[in-house]
Amino acid sequence: MTLRIYNTLARGLEEFSPIEPGHVRMYVCGMTVYDLCHLGHARSMVVFDVAQRWLKAGGLRVTYVRNITDIDDKIIRRALDNGESIRSLTDRMIAALHQDADALGIERPTHEPRATDYVPQMLGLIGQLEQRGLAYQSSNGDVNYAVRKFDGYGKLSGKSLDELRAGERVAVLDGKHDPLDFVLWKSAKPEEPAEAQWSSPYGSGRPGWHIECSAMSCALLGESFDIHGGGADLQFPHHENEIAQSEGASGHALARVWMHNGFVRVDNEKMSKSLGNFFTIREVLQQYDAETVRFFIVRAHYRSPLNYSDAHLDDARAALKRLYTALGAVPRPADVSAIDWTQPFAARFKAAMDEDFGTPEAVAVLFELASEVNRTKDAALAGLLKALGGCIGLLQGDPQAFLHAGAGVDDAAIDAAIAQRAQAKAERNWAEADRIRQELAAQGIVLKDGPGGTTWESAADKAGALS
Repeated sequence: MTLRIYNTLARGLEEFSPIEPGHVRMYVCGMTVYDLCHLGHARSMVVFDVAQRWLKAGGLRVTYVRNITDIDDKIIRRALDNGESIRSLTDRMIAALHQDADALGIERPTHEPRATDYVPQMLGLIGQLEQRGLAYQSSNGDVNYAVRKFDGYGKLSGKSLDELRAGERVAVLDGKHDPLDFVLWKSAKPEEPAEAQWSSPYGSGRPGWHIECSAMSCALLGESFDIHGGGADLQFPHHENEIAQSEGASGHALARVWMHNGFVRVDNEKMSKSLGNFFTIREVLQQYDAETVRFFIVRAHYRSPLNYSDAHLDDARAALKRLYTALGAVPRPADVSAIDWTQPFAARFKAAMDEDFGTPEAVAVLFELASEVNRTKDAALAGLLKALGGCIGLLQGDPQAFLHAGAGVDDAAIDAAIAQRAQAKAERNWAEADRIRQELAAQGIVLKDGPGGTTWESAADKAGALS
């Protein structure tokens, strides 16, 4: 079966074949690094990690770019509030992002460009747009994109200019020719630090958010590439504006396929920092081991809403435990270095994944295979279970370690580690404090910080009591 992917631009499933045979070029919008990543960010990272793993499992070479936005209004404001430099804040948050992503088993992208390293490319792209009559400098020094001069604006989101025209009732501010126009280059403001300013033909300033991704994707993947991904909230205006910028400058289609993952929801509302209903990855990892969190994300289809609750994570832990129980029942599973995709379980797994990365159906196959492993204790089937799980970043740990995480631990050693962590926090050595917590989490030890100090419990015992 040929891989089919839901293309947001076409509003339907399409057979996928890369522009360059055997080589997939994929760009995914990454994080704006002014704070710790929350579970919504985790979902996007896991979703596209699974996608690139499956593409590789199909024998394709993948060049995967996930950018970092390290200059932005929120970043400047947070750095000023903290009394630290922008670079200090963004370096710290990028290190935290990597720790969280590594914990969740997310493979590092091929390239992880920082926006501030690509300002010359952004200015070059703005110059191209200006030459084509699609960009203009306003009276306040900003450079804006003239939306109405780009045919096809709204084709990704399905929004027409007529639908967006309601904004015209609002007075045109900041010298824009039209309320729909968006900023490409922001002129420097007196209150902004010097490190947030670059020289340009338009005066001192910094890039707008949308132009960053257009410049970085073009620089690393070319004017046209195979897959552009991100959260559903980026479809409009961010991705719509990327299309307008990139295609307005080059005259070529930016991406062949547009993929968007669904929201993580809490009480039927999107999890987001603006709503204040978010849980950071680190907060969740204080209660649940990282593979359980990954499994919780993977067993839902990437385009569907994902409802967050302790009950759902408890259920995910219990379900994952059943898969590891099957692996643990076979002392020496076969080493499956190359999966035989004609094998019935493997063929059904592949059919599920080839239908728009259908992880729920693929996980169902894993459970059926686990039942067969439990019944037969067959080493070849156990090896296949582990190999198929590996295609989506699961079941690569030691079964006994997972099943007995937290059992028979040295209480004194844990207490000593907690004391070391408390000392690191007192010295504001957050990296060391996080390292200790992550190390304990890997052993199945969940820390809970409270007014009376830090307590701990075994994640395995908690899940076992609920399963």
